[in-house]
Amino acid sequence: MAVRVEVLDQVTDEVVEAFGRLLPQLSRSAPALDAAALQELVSYETNTVLIARGADGIVGTLTLVMFPIPSGLRAWIEDVVVDESARGEGVGAALTEEALRLARAGGARTVDLTSRPERGAANRLYQRLGFQLRESQVYRFPFE
Repeated sequence: MAVRVEVLDQVTDEVVEAFGRLLPQLSRSAPALDAAALQELVSYETNTVLIARGADGIVGTLTLVMFPIPSGLRAWIEDVVVDESARGEGVGAALTEEALRLARAGGARTVDLTSRPERGAANRLYQRLGFQLRESQVYRFPFE
């Protein structure tokens, strides 16, 4: 599949529809995002939201978050989702490679991400792209 990855800078009806279709494929508990919520996400200084376009429109998204901490500028890749109809077609790789390019160009020392073990194809992709599994434990404090 020919795919074009671009930085999302303008929220349109197409973008709202795409996120409405993609987010439930990522998380059953993620709330739907309207245009205002998406515009806030896109406008947030530390976020770079990428979208992947195929022949039939938007088929994937990824959010790159960059932030300075005392040990240097760091980056995280979050909320990677590729439409079920486009999986296995290189969309996830294209999104991730562009995020890595942007993080490097922005001066990030490292790029981290997490992926559930049952996401076998995604985990193989990240390893193929050079991500290394870290001995770490991820903790989450739920406010809800």
